[in-house]
Amino acid sequence: MYRFILSGMCLLMISAGFSQESEMAAIEGGAYIPLYGNDSLPVSVENFKIDKYPVTNRDYQKFLLENPKWKKSEVRALFADGRYLAHWQDDSHLKPDELEDAPVTNVSWFAARAYCKWRGKRLPSLDEWEYVAMADKVSADARKKDGYNEFILSWYERPKSFHQKVGSTYKNYWGVYDMHGMVWEWTSDFNSVIISGETRRDENQDNNLFCGSAAIGSSDLMNYAAFMRYAFRSSVKGNYSIRNLGFRCAQDSNEKENSANEAL
Repeated sequence: MYRFILSGMCLLMISAGFSQESEMAAIEGGAYIPLYGNDSLPVSVENFKIDKYPVTNRDYQKFLLENPKWKKSEVRALFADGRYLAHWQDDSHLKPDELEDAPVTNVSWFAARAYCKWRGKRLPSLDEWEYVAMADKVSADARKKDGYNEFILSWYERPKSFHQKVGSTYKNYWGVYDMHGMVWEWTSDFNSVIISGETRRDENQDNNLFCGSAAIGSSDLMNYAAFMRYAFRSSVKGNYSIRNLGFRCAQDSNEKENSANEAL
C-alpha cells in the first residue's frame, strides 16, 4: 500500500505499508473447554481474525511516529511503567543489538490496545487467544497429543526467546505463527481470570498465583503449560512492561481493517 502526499506542485508517493505482521488469519469459531471453565463447560468462540505474527519493533516504531504520546519520554506512568520500551535507546531507535523484525516487548496493555485501535483492530480476547493456541501444525486442538505441552514448557525454560524474528516458530493449523516459542502475549481481558479461585471469572481472590494448589480449578490438571499462562496473566497489571511480553491484534470476522497502511 502507498500513501500520497501533496508537496508544493508535486504529488509524492511514499511507502506506507506494514511488514508481514499486518497479515491476518481467518479463524473458524467453535466451542472449547478452557483450562479454567465454569464447571468445565464449553466456551463458545465466534468467527474472528487474528494477526499471523506478533507485532514487531519495526511496526511499533511506525505507530510511535504517528502517536507521539506513546513515546517512552512522553507516555504517562498511569499507562506504562518505567520499563516501557526499555530495549529502545531513545524515542525512535532500538538499541544496537535489537532486531527490527523481533516481536515488540516492554509494551504495556494500554499501549498494545492503543496500537491495535490505531490499526483498526483490537486485542484478542483470552478465549480467542487460547482457542488459536490449542492448535499444532495439523490439528485445531492438540492439547491431548503426546509431547505438545512438553514442547511449550520447554520454551518457557529457554532464555531470551524474544530475540528472534517473527515467523521463526512453526505455522499452526490456522496459519498463525509464534503462538508458542517466542513471547507471552497480551489479551484484552488478561486479568479476567484469578487462578486461585474456583472459576475462571472469579476476581475476588489474590493469593499466591504460582502455588500448586491453584491448579485445583483447572479443567485438565495435566495441562501445566496453559496453567503457567493463566498464572502469568493473573500476576500482571495493565501498565506493566515486561521483556518477554508482546502482543498481536485481532478483529471481528465482519470488520474491514481501517489502518494507517490504507491510501489517503
